[in-house]
Amino acid sequence: MSCLCREMAGDSIELSPVCIGHLWVFRNLAPKDVKALAVNAMRKKLEKGDSLFLQGDPTDEMFLIKGGRVKLTKVLEDGTELTLDIRKAGDFVGENMFSEEGEYPVSAYCLEDTFTCGFTRDQFEQLVLDHPQVGLQIIKNLSERISRLTSRVGSLAVSNIEDRLYRVLANVAQEHGAKSARGVVIQFPLTHEDLSFLTGAHRVSITRAMKALKSGGKIIHEDKRIILPMLESA
Repeated sequence: MSCLCREMAGDSIELSPVCIGHLWVFRNLAPKDVKALAVNAMRKKLEKGDSLFLQGDPTDEMFLIKGGRVKLTKVLEDGTELTLDIRKAGDFVGENMFSEEGEYPVSAYCLEDTFTCGFTRDQFEQLVLDHPQVGLQIIKNLSERISRLTSRVGSLAVSNIEDRLYRVLANVAQEHGAKSARGVVIQFPLTHEDLSFLTGAHRVSITRAMKALKSGGKIIHEDKRIILPMLESA
């Protein structure tokens, strides 16, 4: 069966080889169930600046990002907007749909032209009724995911703020950075508020840690860009 995503996206967007049925949440499904996911999924082509969903919208859809890049943001009560994560082709957004009905806690905006493959809540509930093993396997996979996340939180608590901050910057650079003669460049701005949320540290602590990383030569901060010169050898 030819890839429906490629047929619909055309050649203008580079697509990830990851199929909707290969996401972690659907891991270990039988081939016939993976095929059912791929055939029944809904495809969307979006432009830079479009939103997949907005904070407060009903959690009615989930998406595999087949091509492009998506920014997750959250607006706080005082109006401050924080960047929580950047998702790339092959990543998954809207996983809140698997919990009980509620609202998206964040907004998702396309940083570039984007192509998605996913399901509405009604579509997915019908799919589970038609293929019961899909629902059972999702429960197992979600349980394993919770266990791994719990373990990561424990390791985060024992590391110091400079290590945590560098780890966050390294992860962002590895997933979304571009190589240059000076190192790996994060090509979009990350405010201290963004980094505070991503590391779980106070903004004042982020400021101190950034200064320490700069003085130690681990990062270069110029023109609102962060460069990690030691990343490849780290």
